[in-house]
Amino acid sequence: MSTAIYPDSPVSDSLEKGLAFQDFVCIKLAERNIVLQNIASKKYQIQVGENLQGFEIKLDTPCTRTGRLSIEVAEKSSRSALFWTPSGIRRDDNAIVYIQGNYDCFWVFMKNWLVRYQDVSQPEIEEFNGTVQRFFLPCEIADVGAGFKWTREA
Repeated sequence: MSTAIYPDSPVSDSLEKGLAFQDFVCIKLAERNIVLQNIASKKYQIQVGENLQGFEIKLDTPCTRTGRLSIEVAEKSSRSALFWTPSGIRRDDNAIVYIQGNYDCFWVFMKNWLVRYQDVSQPEIEEFNGTVQRFFLPCEIADVGAGFKWTREA
């Protein structure tokens, strides 16, 4: 398990919640015969990515309440850090598939579709908590752009 610490996160156990959601998604995908091999150590996450298959999984707890996904494009490890680092859909890693949602539903996108959506639509970039830059993707558009949507009712 990663030991990354986010000192300015408004949620004290955000890393643990994200890892639990990642496990949940992996179980749901395995039920559809898509098995991911996650990488746990920080060393190999940097070298290889979060898993060998190139899937990025993000917990977005309020998405079903707000009707929009919060798509991350840059981050800082703390508010006091000077520079933004590309992250989320803009991180240069092995991710080709981007999964985002919560325990009620999640969307499976091709990462390049989200990048293209941002480039073409140029949604407003919002700074959150001094550590994340993001834009919002309405769930109606996510339903069209995603290759697959899992819902608890399905």
